[in-house]
Amino acid sequence: MGKSVSVWYLAAAVFLTIVWWIASEIVQLPIIPSPLLVAENMSDIFMDYIAIHSIYSLWRIAAGLLLAVVVGLPLGVIMGYFPKWDRFLSPLVYLTYPIPKIALLPILMLLFGVGESSKIIMIFLIILFQVVVAVRDGIRAIPRETLYPLYSLGAGFKDIFFEVLWPASLPKFITAIRVALATAISVLFFTETFGTRYGMGYFIMDAWLRVNYLEMYSGIVVLSLIGLVLFTTIDLIEQHACHWQYK
Repeated sequence: MGKSVSVWYLAAAVFLTIVWWIASEIVQLPIIPSPLLVAENMSDIFMDYIAIHSIYSLWRIAAGLLLAVVVGLPLGVIMGYFPKWDRFLSPLVYLTYPIPKIALLPILMLLFGVGESSKIIMIFLIILFQVVVAVRDGIRAIPRETLYPLYSLGAGFKDIFFEVLWPASLPKFITAIRVALATAISVLFFTETFGTRYGMGYFIMDAWLRVNYLEMYSGIVVLSLIGLVLFTTIDLIEQHACHWQYK
């Protein structure tokens, strides 16, 4: 990431901190503590408490993301490249995609328990459909005439995938991951209030129930930083993998 981009991130952080500080000075209530007090509290408890909750949340996001890519990427390629498979699978996708995934949480908990499995599967379902649709649409947007010279040269599906299909669908694939992660983090917060004692969702809600606003805000700041790390990582991957877009 370039220095100019880092400066803008720093400027945004400073701006939000100033707005937060002004709000705390105006309200003068424990419900909006000073950012300085929150930063001090966060530094005191991070290694002993917050770090383990952060690791659990990151693990659930990473596991759900990996499963969604492993399943969704092949499905998207098949639907985009083979019209017959698209005609068969598209109705299934369109019938299940609009269902709010959070509505499936009770079913997942009944089937897989209230532990790690149901939380990871929830993240998986949120990201899966975005990946499938994005990859399929990216491949379908390729003019068929682009592939004819490859066919005439005897290229197989593997060659066509790596030379044409994957590069063409990669930008939409990365964008789908970026959009889906925002929803996944929000839903993860909710799922971590059930059947677990670890995760940023549990940490924040537990602090709220104990009326410990310093810890609650510390958790919110850390959750925001986790999102920043994830999105920045995706941006770096995109700049490297889709370098032709940045020339």
